Amino acid sequence: MKTLIKNGHIVTAVDSYIADILIDGETVAMIGKDLSSVAGAVDKTIDATGKLVIPGGIDPHTHMDLPFGGTSSSDDFETGTRAAAFGGTTTIIDFAVQYHGQALNEGLDAWFAKAEGKATTDYGFHLICTDLPDERLPELKAMINQGVTSFKLFMAYPGVFLVDDGVIFKAMTEAGENGGLICMHAENGVVIDVLVKRAIAEGRTAPKYHALTRPTKAEAEGVHRAIAIAEMANSPVYIVHLSCYDALKEVQAARDLGLPAFAETCPQYLLLDYSLYEKPDFEGAKYVMTPPLRDRENQEKLWKGLRSDDLQVISTDHCPFCMKEQKELGRDDFSRIPNGGPGVENRMSLIYHHGVAQGRINLNRFVELTSTAAAKIFGLFPKKGTIAVGSDADIVIFDPNREQTISAATHHMRVDYSAYEGWKVKGVTEVVLSRGKVIVENGEWKGKAGDGRFIKRGTFA
Repeated sequence: MKTLIKNGHIVTAVDSYIADILIDGETVAMIGKDLSSVAGAVDKTIDATGKLVIPGGIDPHTHMDLPFGGTSSSDDFETGTRAAAFGGTTTIIDFAVQYHGQALNEGLDAWFAKAEGKATTDYGFHLICTDLPDERLPELKAMINQGVTSFKLFMAYPGVFLVDDGVIFKAMTEAGENGGLICMHAENGVVIDVLVKRAIAEGRTAPKYHALTRPTKAEAEGVHRAIAIAEMANSPVYIVHLSCYDALKEVQAARDLGLPAFAETCPQYLLLDYSLYEKPDFEGAKYVMTPPLRDRENQEKLWKGLRSDDLQVISTDHCPFCMKEQKELGRDDFSRIPNGGPGVENRMSLIYHHGVAQGRINLNRFVELTSTAAAKIFGLFPKKGTIAVGSDADIVIFDPNREQTISAATHHMRVDYSAYEGWKVKGVTEVVLSRGKVIVENGEWKGKAGDGRFIKRGTFA
C-alpha cells in the first residue's frame, strides 16, 4: 500500500514546512516537494492543502479496562483506542497492574490478554508494581528486556497500591541501573487517608470532599520525596498527572539543579477547576479523579511550566467511569466514587485550541507536548513521535480552522458524560493513519479491532 499526502503543512517538534509525504507500507519512505513525479503508482492520494500534518499523538497515561473501586473503567482496549484515534492519538501507553502475590510477568500477561485482538492502534505498557520484596526486584530487569521499560509506584491508596519509601528506593536503584524509569504517583497517601476518614466520620460525604481531603501540599510533599529518593538512588524519575503549582515548584527546583526529574500534566488540570465539585445533585462526581481538580489560580502556572519545559508531557490519565451504575457507587460516600474521568479523545483539540490558538504555546511545542517528548522519554523515538524517513507512518491531518463542539452525544468514548460538555474547540483531527493505514477519515471509522500492535520500548537514555 502506497499513500501520498500532498501539500501539507508538516510540523514536528523542530520543523515546520510545506511538503509531500510518500508512505510505502507502514513507514515514511520520502518527504519532499512535488513527489507525484517520483512516487510512481500510488494507491491513495490525500490532499492536505491548508491542513497541518503532524505526528500521531502519544498518550503515555491511560487506564483501559482497569478494575477500581468495585468496578472497571468503562473503555476497554477496543473502544478506548478507537476514541483515541478519532482525537488524533495513535499510540497509548497503558498501565498493567501486578497485584500482591503475583510475579511481575503475571500482571503483564493479564494486560496482554485485555489488549490482544482488541486494540485498534499501537500500544505499550507501564507496569504498576504493588508487591516488590527483595527477591522480586530482579524481575524488573526481565521486564525491561521484554520492552516494558517503565514502572509505576504509588505513594497513595494504602492497602491497595501504596508502597513504602524503602521499596521505592530499591525499585529506583534496580530500574536506574538497567535503563528503566520509575513513574511516581506522588501524594502523601498516609496523611490523606487520615483526612478522608475524618471527613466521613464528620458526615462530610459529598464529592467536593474528595478534593478537600487531598490538599496541594500533600501532592507537593510526595513530589519532593519522590525526587529526593530518586536522587539518592541515582535514578531518573517521572511524576505523573501533576496538578498544581505547589508540586510544580518541587520539579522546577530539581531541574534547576540538573536532576533528571520529569513530569506530565493533563488537560483537566489546565482547563477545569475546583468549582465543578460544588455543582448540585451529585454532578461533582463526574470530576472525582486523583489528584483532584485544583483552584483556577494554578492553571496559568502550569501553562508556564509547559512553556519553560519544567513540564514535558501532556497526557490524559484517561480512566472513565459512567455516572450511572459506576460513579453512583459513591453517592453517600465520596471515598467510594471510582476515581477517574474520560479525556483520551479530546486531548489534541483541547490543547491546540487553548494552547496554540490562544498563544500559550507554538505549533512545535504542541507536537512536542502531545507526541515527541513522550516518545523520547519512554523509548519510542524515532519510530514514533516524529515525521521522518523510516519512522512509522503514524500521521494526523489536522484542520486548524475547523470548529467542533465537544459532547457525550457525539464522542466515541464509552462513557455517558463529557468533562467538557458543550465546549467549542478550534482545531479538529480529520484523517488519521496508523502505520500507513487510514483508520479515521472525515469522521468515519476505517480501522478494526486487533490491528494495534504491542510496541517494545527502548531503555531510558
